[in-house]
Amino acid sequence: MAGTKGRRGFGRTRKLPSGRWQAFYGDPDGRTEVSRGGKATPVRHTAGHTFDTREDAEAWLTDERRLISEGRWTPPTTRKAQRRAKRLTFGEYAEAWLAGRKIKGRPLADRTRDHYRDLLDHHILPTFKDVALADITPEMVDRWYELCAIGRPTTQAHAYGLLRTVLATAVDRRIITTANPAKVRGGGSTKRAKNTRPATLEELGVIVAAMPERRRLMITLAAWCALRFGELAELRREDVSTKTGIIHIRRGVVRVRQEDEDGTRHMVRKVKTPKSEAGVRDVPIPPHLLGDVRDHLLTHTAPGREGLLFPGQGGGHLSTSAFYGRVSTLDADGKVVRRGHGWYEARRLAGREDLRFHDLRHTGLTNAAVVGATLAELMRLAGHSTASAAMRYQHAAQDRMKDLAARLSQMAEEAK
Repeated sequence: MAGTKGRRGFGRTRKLPSGRWQAFYGDPDGRTEVSRGGKATPVRHTAGHTFDTREDAEAWLTDERRLISEGRWTPPTTRKAQRRAKRLTFGEYAEAWLAGRKIKGRPLADRTRDHYRDLLDHHILPTFKDVALADITPEMVDRWYELCAIGRPTTQAHAYGLLRTVLATAVDRRIITTANPAKVRGGGSTKRAKNTRPATLEELGVIVAAMPERRRLMITLAAWCALRFGELAELRREDVSTKTGIIHIRRGVVRVRQEDEDGTRHMVRKVKTPKSEAGVRDVPIPPHLLGDVRDHLLTHTAPGREGLLFPGQGGGHLSTSAFYGRVSTLDADGKVVRRGHGWYEARRLAGREDLRFHDLRHTGLTNAAVVGATLAELMRLAGHSTASAAMRYQHAAQDRMKDLAARLSQMAEEAK
């Protein structure tokens, strides 16, 4: 009869409506599970499959009882995971992990997925691809970290962090039944490189003057409004209001890897919404820039409400290579033999060849902190979702104020 239970000294068997038999027993240690409502129920262990006959189900219970009496028992789910892990390689699991990975319920951003893909292909899979998850040991991870030198500390830290995260997921899902074998102390962190000094107003003036007219506003908006290159490249006429003095950041252009049907990979530009809600923001335009913005809208912006503020060649999105240009080539006497252009040449003329375009954003946020922006205001301006990133600029502002104080003291000493 369907649903019939069979009683015995250890465990229970039950005939299912399908005619097959199920076997289960209570936890040997008497563990209980507490529901959300606070009700405690005994933990029950059930066979991972059903049986043709009652005798087969009882035989499984007999085997389980023998494991308990011999002190070799582990939960059936743990043993199943161990068997699966013995067959499943890291490469197989990492591919499934990457395909299904989500952050706060959302799929990975394209650039993040591409970054993980590169780390796996170039730094992790060459060592671990064919290794069974169950066979990965702390010693193996330590040896990979020490001997497979990646060269760039940041890349090494990112690769280790990704390996640790993939393995942690396998542990959480009980595919790996031991502790996470990635135990390198500090392996996922790296010392922050010394921050590039923010550009001074004089340096910004030289850079702006050296840029083509149609690109000059990119420099000033990056430096005064703390905008990213991708945000600037996607700005459209309808996103900018000189009446309210607001720039509406809603989208950005990113370069992502695209794979064709034949497996060929190449980089393409995509318009994406910000990774976090904080990235969608309204940025005030400093009043002294409003005239420049109006002139740019009249002279250099593509027509129509959706016209790009900084169109590239052919009217599409401006590429980084077109914006960066090239630096002048000099002979042994310092004379120009091939004239440069664009960002690289402009920063050379300002004596700031160490300055990256993204450092203009750093300049803007540091200056905002210098004039008294609070942590919350810096976060809103930058589009940061966490305070830790914005705090860097407060620290940079403190360093800058110390530098100003030292210069004041120097001036006082020279006046004596």
